[in-house]
Amino acid sequence: MIGMDVPELWSQIVRWLERYAPVTAAALRPPAQQPAFDELEAEFAVALPEELRALWNCCGGTDSDVLADVLPPFYTPYGAERAFAAWRDHRKNWTAQWERPACDYYAGSPGSSFHPLWIPVAGDGFADELVVDLRPGRLHGCVLEWEQETAQVLRPEWTGVSAMLADVRRALSQGVPAGHSYPTVTEDGRLDWQIR
Repeated sequence: MIGMDVPELWSQIVRWLERYAPVTAAALRPPAQQPAFDELEAEFAVALPEELRALWNCCGGTDSDVLADVLPPFYTPYGAERAFAAWRDHRKNWTAQWERPACDYYAGSPGSSFHPLWIPVAGDGFADELVVDLRPGRLHGCVLEWEQETAQVLRPEWTGVSAMLADVRRALSQGVPAGHSYPTVTEDGRLDWQIR
């Protein structure tokens, strides 16, 4: 839905989950406190887009050992603290290529090592993540899927955080796919995305 902001989209997703997938809804946490955006920006060495700030102001993710596949096809949203911890883990794991990642220069372009300007926003509980791409260019702020096993991203999944949330909200409310995944609800009340 054009013009809808991140907090409203997130609120609609949560309301849908509360009604139809209560176990998934119950796993979600509000932010424990206002994220320290100045400190995060200093550490990331980049200004955070308003959409990302808005997401972290309303979404605290889940407890660290809990998965809630809110974002297709199997991603649990991160709050700001967990996103920062994931980014720091990447910095440790990619030390040798941190200053010169094997990635194209512009946002939305492919890469085959983790780029410092990719900010994790959701994970699958193993090593794959959705990241917001803050490299320069017209796709600045797009959402990419980082695949740990192949150590790569290929193309943007969404043009930004609000586009991602709008796609999820539409899929849930209309029963249509978000990307290549269809929303279903398990018998025990969990949201599950089926890849078709």
